Amino acid sequence: MEALRDYFASIPTLHRSIILVGGIGFFWMIEYLIPLFKHRYAKVKHAGLNIFFTLTTVVVNFALAFVLVKSSDWAVAHHFGILAWLPEMPLWLYTVTGLLLLDLVGAYFIHWLEHQVKWMWMFHLVHHSDLHVDTTTANRHHPGESVFRLIFTVVAVVITGAPMWLVFMYQSLSVVLSQFNHANIRMPVKLDKALSWVIVTPDMHHTHHHYVVPYTDSNYGNIFSIWDRLFGTFRYLERERLVYGVDTCMDPEENEHILPMLKVPFGTYKKM
Repeated sequence: MEALRDYFASIPTLHRSIILVGGIGFFWMIEYLIPLFKHRYAKVKHAGLNIFFTLTTVVVNFALAFVLVKSSDWAVAHHFGILAWLPEMPLWLYTVTGLLLLDLVGAYFIHWLEHQVKWMWMFHLVHHSDLHVDTTTANRHHPGESVFRLIFTVVAVVITGAPMWLVFMYQSLSVVLSQFNHANIRMPVKLDKALSWVIVTPDMHHTHHHYVVPYTDSNYGNIFSIWDRLFGTFRYLERERLVYGVDTCMDPEENEHILPMLKVPFGTYKKM
């Protein structure tokens, strides 16, 4: 455990890039081998738009990374945050507790909030407008959404009092799990359901991308499934019934081009 902590304490930027690109590449190949849905879309063309938004997400996170670092350094230096206030514990338990708290505030809560607040939903709609969910959908976020998601990650870091090694570990897990649970892959149903008691699985998250409520307003988790089960937002929909998108935003001419997607938050789409 100490070796893992030390690795993330000094993880090179190159390694973080490899995690992002390698994850997309790995799940992209798995999608070819065991696809959930076959021949529904032009996979390469579809990826182009999502990779554009992946790049804008990377730019936003890189530009504001110093805020994250300063926030973590401040919390640690001032012994601020839940981890600092808890009794001393083994490193493995400290790590799991920190990851759970970061996931709660930095992923579950902000995601739930995006579905409740109209102006936030308008930015988040870009993510939900994908009519063919696959691993590239994971980072399909409007640049504006990338900004306030990072802000909530900062809030999570301060509340948690997480050191930067734990933040880097959380971000790495978040990237990989998001690519995994968006992936267009067919896992054995029993395995998917078993894993979904601990982590967010493809079937669980694909339900969230179903085009109508109440399914759209469910399964907000990213890494751990515990929060959806605890707060009563867990739902399950059979694969055969899945229709991706949002019922008010189903036009491929709008959803598959960069400029219309960038304009969505300033348009007239409504939440369901």
